[in-house]
Amino acid sequence: MSTKLFVGSLPWSVDDQKLKETFEPHGSVVSAKVVTDRNSGRSRGFGFVEMENAEDAQKAMTELNDSEMDGRNIVVNEAKARD
Repeated sequence: MSTKLFVGSLPWSVDDQKLKETFEPHGSVVSAKVVTDRNSGRSRGFGFVEMENAEDAQKAMTELNDSEMDGRNIVVNEAKARD
């Protein structure tokens, strides 16, 4: 069963492909999506990565949380379901 991760504090330069490439060394990535503003199309500074299994997700969280990406320290944790 796949696990979805929240990735925050993303640099504005990061797109879906760069996000996916960042997580691939840590496990199998099902999908990676940077959330964009509906009107301007510009990144909102966060995104979601879906990892194939919980072990890969845990490894990615441990290794990438508070790591640097293009000059910013990113936040990686398990995504929470919307209310």
